[in-house]
Amino acid sequence: MPRTEVTVHVNRGNADALEPAAGTLETDGSVALRLQGHVSPAHVHCRLDGDLERIASIEQSNYYVEPDAVTTVPVVVDADTIDQPIDGRLEVVTGYGSESVTIDVTVVPGPPAVDIDDSLSEPTRREPDSTALEDAIDQFTAVSGLEPASLAVVALGVVAIVIATTTAATIASPIATAGLGIVVVGVVVAFLLLVW
Repeated sequence: MPRTEVTVHVNRGNADALEPAAGTLETDGSVALRLQGHVSPAHVHCRLDGDLERIASIEQSNYYVEPDAVTTVPVVVDADTIDQPIDGRLEVVTGYGSESVTIDVTVVPGPPAVDIDDSLSEPTRREPDSTALEDAIDQFTAVSGLEPASLAVVALGVVAIVIATTTAATIASPIATAGLGIVVVGVVVAFLLLVW
């Protein structure tokens, strides 16, 4: 919650008059009591009453309020020490006790503290996910019994045969056909050497 404020009008209309802007207040932290001066200056006394005294404090109790000026009274509330709502009263008195107003205050527990671990500032590193190609290679390796390096040699042999076949078909000469045969024999020999 943002800082809570409550206003009490002092000497509005006649001397020694107090008018609170609100009769009740709920907060989970400190409160700013705003004493709004009007026609004439006044001495104002502030005090806490009830269970509110256990968890709240006012730095000083007496304040001088100038006409047409605001005097702020900080009411420090320690809501971190409670686990259930606390009720009390904030009393404002003027005219040597002849005039007083009471504001009912309920302090609710603040939000729980969040511990931030230093490890949250460090980026996390994820292992890269295996790709479909890696999965296919692993399955083929398990079925065929060949190592991944051997599979690479076989793949290069297949590429060489495809290129030789395309070249022989394009040129259509006996020398290109003989070259295709040599490439096929070389790939078959290399495959046999890998298997045994």
